[in-house]
Amino acid sequence: MRRLLAYLLRYRLRFALGCACLVLTASIAMAIPLVVKCAIDELATDAGREGRLADVAMEKASAGSCLAVVEPDGVSGFALLIIGLAVVQAVVRTCSRFLIFNVARDVEFDLRNDLFAHLESLPLEFYHRQTTGDLMSRLVNDIGSVRLMLGPAVLNLLNTPVYYAYGITIMASMDPWLTAAALAPYPLAMLAMKRNGKRLMEGTLRVQEGLAEMSATIQENVSGIHVVKSYTLEAVERERFRKRNRELRASSLQLARVRGAIGPIMRVVSALGILIVFWLGGTRVAEGKLSIGGLVAFIGYLNALAWPTMALGWMFAMVQRGRAGMARLEGVFQERPSIADPSFAPGLVAAASENGGGRSSSDHDGAPRIERGEIELRDVSFAYPDAPDAPVLQDIDVRIPAGATVALVGRAGSGKTTLLRLLPRLFDATEGEVRIDGRDVRSYPLAELRSAISVVTQEPFLFSTSIGANIAFAADASGEAPESDGERVREAAAWAAVDQDVQAFPRGYDTMVGERGITLSGGQKQRVTLARALLSEAPILLLDDALSSVDTHTEERILHALESRRRGRTCVIVAHRLSTVQDADLILVLEGGRIVARGDHASLLAQGGLYADLFRRQRLSEELEAI
Repeated sequence: MRRLLAYLLRYRLRFALGCACLVLTASIAMAIPLVVKCAIDELATDAGREGRLADVAMEKASAGSCLAVVEPDGVSGFALLIIGLAVVQAVVRTCSRFLIFNVARDVEFDLRNDLFAHLESLPLEFYHRQTTGDLMSRLVNDIGSVRLMLGPAVLNLLNTPVYYAYGITIMASMDPWLTAAALAPYPLAMLAMKRNGKRLMEGTLRVQEGLAEMSATIQENVSGIHVVKSYTLEAVERERFRKRNRELRASSLQLARVRGAIGPIMRVVSALGILIVFWLGGTRVAEGKLSIGGLVAFIGYLNALAWPTMALGWMFAMVQRGRAGMARLEGVFQERPSIADPSFAPGLVAAASENGGGRSSSDHDGAPRIERGEIELRDVSFAYPDAPDAPVLQDIDVRIPAGATVALVGRAGSGKTTLLRLLPRLFDATEGEVRIDGRDVRSYPLAELRSAISVVTQEPFLFSTSIGANIAFAADASGEAPESDGERVREAAAWAAVDQDVQAFPRGYDTMVGERGITLSGGQKQRVTLARALLSEAPILLLDDALSSVDTHTEERILHALESRRRGRTCVIVAHRLSTVQDADLILVLEGGRIVARGDHASLLAQGGLYADLFRRQRLSEELEAI
């Protein structure tokens, strides 16, 4: 909860003013029964006086005389005072809620922004452990629970002790024994809260985790609806969802039973207090130890305490729900980015460029920049964090000159995609060094490193927006993003051989692609993501099997267009179709995470081995398809 306190301190002045308005509201609310007491006592006194005056008037009337009796005007003064206090209370009460609830909304806004920014900073291995639905639940449901805790729950948490302090003090000043008797049942409420507190917290956590699981199920089905329909598994997925929903309902009902038991207990406690006041208070009025106004004031104060007392259960539930939500959020905040920006002290930058190699320019803060795109891997080995004893890459040693085109080929699972992931530091090498422009990639700011690398991933990803916006996305980081249907976007689409496809759509570049680009074919999605990468002016271009879903004719067109776009850019291509990489300056053949052969297309065919075998197999497949 320390983190939450830090957020509240940002708005401490408004929050303090809201608390002051709360105290003033409670002060006015607790003054009204006191005014009513004074009014009733005054009326009783006036009634007694009028009774005596009436007896005298009757005696004088019998003697033929007349006495005018004037009605007292004090009641109207008390009525106006009560109305004035009620109006002021309404205004101040509105201000208190406006201030405190707005602070809760502002904290929710900051918390959600910070959580999203933190999620953006976490490495890929974190997302391998978390489901999208669970993270969405934390960003929406859990943060909403925290807002309710900071708003209505905190308001009542502050309000209740003020009401009790005023009420008990004033009632004790009128009749301490009656006060003690009226409040005698209230410890029962505290005992009920204590007994249900742990169950409430545990139940709330179960419900929120159930919401996360159900969100994950919905997200998976919506994203993979084409797979579900292809395999006619709608009934299976409906049953899976029903099971999740049934579990959530059971957890929610169990929590509702615990939460629902608190309210009636509070109402019974409040009713018992009023009953005691009627019974003992009436007796003390008859004995002359308490005025009628005092009895009415006692009932008024108990009624004033009734809502805070009944709200204790609801408030306690909100606090527990908010605590559970904050605990889940804290679990994400506690995740530390394993890949982070380095410190750019001048000495460190100088040290980062030791052992030779080219030098890149630096900005005024001493942070190095990438300009040429020379790549070097020195004795690099890598294993994923969840399988440290199963290395995916071993002893990779290669130098790629700036502007060269290098291809990575090999069987599935040989480590090609993993090697590409090390360049933009999506993962860090377990051993060895990955260097760009003569510097270890860990010496670059992440923003500088990744903005210098354009990537087309093996599984093309498109955002749920227009085709033009998806292509223009690559230039957003520069702050000079082109128009989604502008000349640069159309030029990039032409390079990727997707321009004619887009023009054929009724809305052209404004065509919405749906969830993950579901309205486009596999080849169209690949070409749109390729156009996005080509739009960037990054000196390094990584293509991870980027043409696997396009036909041979389209592939030739794209490769021809890429010839001019690749000049001056270092290009690393992963390909299963070897025709894609025949013209590469260097081809690296990977097997079992190691480089087992290297050279150009002709030399590798002459050597025989894995590359020649793969080439012959693919050539045979193409010939069979042509028959």
